[in-house]
Amino acid sequence: MTPPTPRTRGEELLLARISAAAGRAHLGRRLATYAAAAYRPHGRNGLFRAIRYLPALVRYGRSDAARAGAGARLDLYERGMTVAVKGRIHVVRYDTTAVFPRRTRPPHDASGPGATRTYTLIDVDRKRIVLQGRPGHGDAEAWEREIRRAVTHAQLPPALAALDSGERIDFGDIWLTSERIGSGETSMPWSQVRRIGRGEEPVVITIDGKRHRLGPMVSNIPNPFVFWAVVERLRADGRTDRP
Repeated sequence: MTPPTPRTRGEELLLARISAAAGRAHLGRRLATYAAAAYRPHGRNGLFRAIRYLPALVRYGRSDAARAGAGARLDLYERGMTVAVKGRIHVVRYDTTAVFPRRTRPPHDASGPGATRTYTLIDVDRKRIVLQGRPGHGDAEAWEREIRRAVTHAQLPPALAALDSGERIDFGDIWLTSERIGSGETSMPWSQVRRIGRGEEPVVITIDGKRHRLGPMVSNIPNPFVFWAVVERLRADGRTDRP
Protein backbone atom coordinates (compact mmCIF):
# COMPACT_ATOMS: atom_id res chain seq x y z
CA MET A 1 0.00 0.00 0.00
CA THR A 2 1.36 3.39 -0.98
CA PRO A 3 1.66 5.68 2.04
CA PRO A 4 -0.22 8.99 1.85
CA THR A 5 1.76 11.90 0.46
CA PRO A 6 2.81 14.27 3.25
CA ARG A 7 1.03 17.60 3.30
CA THR A 8 2.95 20.62 2.14
CA ARG A 9 3.56 23.56 4.46
CA GLY A 10 0.90 25.55 2.62
CA GLU A 11 -1.65 22.77 3.04
CA GLU A 12 -0.88 22.51 6.74
CA LEU A 13 -1.36 26.24 7.18
CA LEU A 14 -4.65 26.20 5.25
CA LEU A 15 -5.97 23.29 7.31
CA ALA A 16 -4.99 25.09 10.50
CA ARG A 17 -6.83 28.24 9.40
CA ILE A 18 -9.92 26.23 8.44
CA SER A 19 -9.91 24.39 11.77
CA ALA A 20 -9.46 27.64 13.70
CA ALA A 21 -12.33 29.34 11.84
CA ALA A 22 -14.59 26.32 12.42
CA GLY A 23 -13.65 26.31 16.09
CA ARG A 24 -14.47 29.99 16.56
CA ALA A 25 -17.89 29.38 15.01
CA HIS A 26 -18.46 26.25 17.15
CA LEU A 27 -19.18 24.08 14.13
CA GLY A 28 -18.32 20.86 15.93
CA ARG A 29 -16.63 17.83 14.41
CA ARG A 30 -15.47 17.78 10.80
CA LEU A 31 -17.45 15.17 8.86
CA ALA A 32 -16.23 15.39 5.27
CA THR A 33 -14.16 17.45 2.88
CA TYR A 34 -14.93 18.03 -0.78
CA ALA A 35 -13.35 19.83 -3.66
CA ALA A 36 -15.94 22.06 -5.30
CA ALA A 37 -16.56 24.69 -7.90
CA ALA A 38 -16.56 27.96 -5.96
CA TYR A 39 -17.41 31.53 -6.88
CA ARG A 40 -17.32 34.83 -5.05
CA PRO A 41 -19.71 37.70 -5.87
CA HIS A 42 -17.97 40.39 -7.90
CA GLY A 43 -19.35 43.91 -7.64
CA ARG A 44 -22.97 44.95 -7.26
CA ASN A 45 -24.15 43.74 -10.63
CA GLY A 46 -24.58 40.15 -9.47
CA LEU A 47 -21.78 38.79 -11.65
CA PHE A 48 -19.59 36.03 -10.23
CA ARG A 49 -15.95 35.28 -10.82
CA ALA A 50 -15.08 31.62 -11.26
CA ILE A 51 -12.25 30.40 -9.07
CA ARG A 52 -11.66 26.88 -10.41
CA TYR A 53 -13.55 23.66 -10.80
CA LEU A 54 -12.13 20.88 -8.65
CA PRO A 55 -13.64 17.51 -9.64
CA ALA A 56 -11.97 15.34 -7.00
CA LEU A 57 -13.79 14.33 -3.83
CA VAL A 58 -12.09 14.32 -0.46
CA ARG A 59 -13.70 12.53 2.47
CA TYR A 60 -11.95 12.61 5.82
CA GLY A 61 -8.82 13.67 4.00
CA ARG A 62 -7.60 15.65 1.04
CA SER A 63 -7.53 15.38 -2.75
CA ASP A 64 -4.99 15.40 -5.54
CA ALA A 65 -6.45 18.73 -6.56
CA ALA A 66 -5.73 20.12 -3.12
CA ARG A 67 -2.13 18.85 -3.32
CA ALA A 68 -1.80 20.70 -6.59
CA GLY A 69 -2.53 23.96 -4.77
CA ALA A 70 -6.06 24.56 -6.06
CA GLY A 71 -7.92 27.24 -4.11
CA ALA A 72 -11.46 26.02 -3.43
CA ARG A 73 -12.15 23.55 -0.62
CA LEU A 74 -15.43 22.66 1.10
CA ASP A 75 -15.39 21.21 4.64
CA LEU A 76 -18.62 19.99 6.22
CA TYR A 77 -19.01 19.96 10.00
CA GLU A 78 -21.80 18.99 12.40
CA ARG A 79 -23.25 22.50 12.65
CA GLY A 80 -21.95 24.23 9.58
CA MET A 81 -19.34 24.35 6.86
CA THR A 82 -16.31 26.26 5.64
CA VAL A 83 -15.43 27.21 2.09
CA ALA A 84 -11.82 28.15 1.34
CA VAL A 85 -11.70 30.37 -1.75
CA LYS A 86 -8.50 32.08 -2.87
CA GLY A 87 -7.07 32.15 0.61
CA ARG A 88 -10.23 33.37 2.32
CA ILE A 89 -12.19 31.14 4.68
CA HIS A 90 -15.98 31.58 4.54
CA VAL A 91 -17.84 30.13 7.53
CA VAL A 92 -21.48 29.10 7.18
CA ARG A 93 -23.71 28.03 10.08
CA TYR A 94 -26.64 25.82 9.18
CA ASP A 95 -28.94 27.46 11.74
CA THR A 96 -28.49 31.01 10.41
CA THR A 97 -27.61 30.75 6.72
CA ALA A 98 -29.88 31.50 3.79
CA VAL A 99 -29.42 29.17 0.82
CA PHE A 100 -30.63 30.03 -2.68
CA PRO A 101 -30.49 26.98 -4.97
CA ARG A 102 -30.81 27.55 -8.69
CA ARG A 103 -30.84 25.05 -11.53
CA THR A 104 -29.85 25.99 -15.07
CA ARG A 105 -29.69 23.83 -18.16
CA PRO A 106 -27.78 24.64 -21.34
CA PRO A 107 -29.98 25.10 -24.43
CA HIS A 108 -28.56 22.01 -26.16
CA ASP A 109 -29.41 19.85 -23.13
CA ALA A 110 -33.05 20.77 -22.66
CA SER A 111 -34.11 17.26 -21.67
CA GLY A 112 -30.87 15.65 -20.50
CA PRO A 113 -29.31 15.19 -17.07
CA GLY A 114 -26.74 17.97 -17.46
CA ALA A 115 -28.36 20.67 -15.33
CA THR A 116 -25.95 22.85 -13.36
CA ARG A 117 -26.97 23.46 -9.76
CA THR A 118 -25.79 26.71 -8.17
CA TYR A 119 -26.01 27.23 -4.42
CA THR A 120 -25.62 30.77 -3.10
CA LEU A 121 -25.12 30.78 0.68
CA ILE A 122 -24.83 33.55 3.25
CA ASP A 123 -21.90 33.17 5.62
CA VAL A 124 -21.62 34.32 9.25
CA ASP A 125 -20.30 37.71 8.07
CA ARG A 126 -23.38 38.15 5.84
CA LYS A 127 -21.26 37.70 2.72
CA ARG A 128 -22.28 35.59 -0.25
CA ILE A 129 -20.41 32.49 -1.32
CA VAL A 130 -21.44 30.45 -4.35
CA LEU A 131 -21.01 26.73 -4.96
CA GLN A 132 -21.70 25.02 -8.26
CA GLY A 133 -22.08 21.39 -9.23
CA ARG A 134 -23.09 19.20 -12.14
CA PRO A 135 -24.09 15.53 -12.17
CA GLY A 136 -21.09 13.32 -12.74
CA HIS A 137 -18.55 16.00 -11.78
CA GLY A 138 -16.83 15.25 -8.48
CA ASP A 139 -19.40 14.54 -5.82
CA ALA A 140 -21.58 17.63 -6.01
CA GLU A 141 -24.74 15.62 -5.43
CA ALA A 142 -23.37 14.45 -2.07
CA TRP A 143 -22.59 17.91 -0.71
CA GLU A 144 -25.82 19.35 -2.11
CA ARG A 145 -27.81 16.62 -0.37
CA GLU A 146 -25.96 17.18 2.90
CA ILE A 147 -26.44 20.96 2.80
CA ARG A 148 -30.17 20.55 2.25
CA ARG A 149 -30.44 17.94 5.00
CA ALA A 150 -28.35 19.86 7.53
CA VAL A 151 -30.01 23.24 6.99
CA THR A 152 -33.46 21.67 7.23
CA HIS A 153 -32.46 19.79 10.40
CA ALA A 154 -31.20 23.05 11.96
CA GLN A 155 -33.96 25.43 10.88
CA LEU A 156 -37.17 23.38 10.70
CA PRO A 157 -37.69 22.81 14.47
CA PRO A 158 -37.43 26.52 15.45
CA ALA A 159 -39.66 27.47 12.52
CA LEU A 160 -42.36 25.04 13.65
CA ALA A 161 -41.97 26.19 17.25
CA ALA A 162 -42.46 29.80 16.14
CA LEU A 163 -45.64 28.87 14.28
CA ASP A 164 -46.96 26.94 17.28
CA SER A 165 -46.41 30.00 19.47
CA GLY A 166 -48.43 32.19 17.12
CA GLU A 167 -45.54 33.91 15.35
CA ARG A 168 -45.17 34.65 11.66
CA ILE A 169 -42.19 33.28 9.75
CA ASP A 170 -40.88 34.71 6.49
CA PHE A 171 -39.29 33.12 3.44
CA GLY A 172 -38.36 36.15 1.41
CA ASP A 173 -41.60 37.76 0.23
CA ILE A 174 -43.75 34.80 1.32
CA TRP A 175 -44.86 34.58 4.94
CA LEU A 176 -46.59 31.84 6.91
CA THR A 177 -48.55 31.59 10.12
CA SER A 178 -50.40 28.60 11.52
CA GLU A 179 -53.59 30.14 10.10
CA ARG A 180 -52.62 31.90 6.87
CA ILE A 181 -50.16 32.08 3.97
CA GLY A 182 -49.43 35.36 2.27
CA SER A 183 -47.16 37.68 0.35
CA GLY A 184 -47.07 41.38 1.13
CA GLU A 185 -50.55 42.50 2.08
CA THR A 186 -52.22 39.61 0.27
CA SER A 187 -53.02 36.49 2.28
CA MET A 188 -55.48 33.65 2.50
CA PRO A 189 -56.43 31.16 5.22
CA TRP A 190 -55.02 27.67 4.99
CA SER A 191 -58.56 26.31 4.99
CA GLN A 192 -59.05 27.75 1.48
CA VAL A 193 -55.79 26.48 0.02
CA ARG A 194 -56.26 23.24 -1.87
CA ARG A 195 -52.78 22.91 -3.37
CA ILE A 196 -49.41 24.65 -3.52
CA GLY A 197 -47.54 23.95 -6.75
CA ARG A 198 -44.21 22.59 -5.63
CA GLY A 199 -41.26 23.29 -7.88
CA GLU A 200 -43.12 25.86 -9.95
CA GLU A 201 -41.66 29.21 -11.00
CA PRO A 202 -43.22 31.24 -9.41
CA VAL A 203 -45.07 29.68 -6.45
CA VAL A 204 -48.68 28.98 -7.47
CA ILE A 205 -51.49 28.06 -5.10
CA THR A 206 -54.90 26.64 -5.96
CA ILE A 207 -57.98 28.02 -4.21
CA ASP A 208 -61.40 26.65 -5.08
CA GLY A 209 -60.11 25.35 -8.41
CA LYS A 210 -58.41 28.62 -9.43
CA ARG A 211 -54.64 29.06 -9.65
CA HIS A 212 -53.08 32.15 -8.10
CA ARG A 213 -49.49 33.35 -8.22
CA LEU A 214 -48.02 33.94 -4.79
CA GLY A 215 -44.80 35.84 -4.21
CA PRO A 216 -41.50 35.53 -6.07
CA MET A 217 -39.84 32.89 -8.16
CA VAL A 218 -38.93 29.76 -6.21
CA SER A 219 -35.22 30.45 -6.85
CA ASN A 220 -35.59 33.73 -4.92
CA ILE A 221 -36.97 32.03 -1.80
CA PRO A 222 -34.31 31.50 0.87
CA ASN A 223 -34.04 27.90 2.04
CA PRO A 224 -36.90 26.62 -0.17
CA PHE A 225 -36.41 23.07 1.15
CA VAL A 226 -37.21 24.38 4.65
CA PHE A 227 -40.21 26.27 3.26
CA TRP A 228 -41.63 23.11 1.67
CA ALA A 229 -40.95 21.11 4.84
CA VAL A 230 -42.94 23.66 6.87
CA VAL A 231 -45.79 23.58 4.36
CA GLU A 232 -45.86 19.77 4.39
CA ARG A 233 -45.91 19.76 8.18
CA LEU A 234 -48.85 22.15 8.18
CA ARG A 235 -50.61 19.85 5.72
CA ALA A 236 -49.83 16.83 7.86
CA ASP A 237 -51.31 18.62 10.86
CA GLY A 238 -54.56 18.98 8.94
CA ARG A 239 -54.37 22.73 8.52
CA THR A 240 -54.73 22.43 4.75
CA ASP A 241 -56.66 19.98 2.63
CA ARG A 242 -54.70 17.53 0.56
CA PRO A 243 -55.27 17.71 -3.21
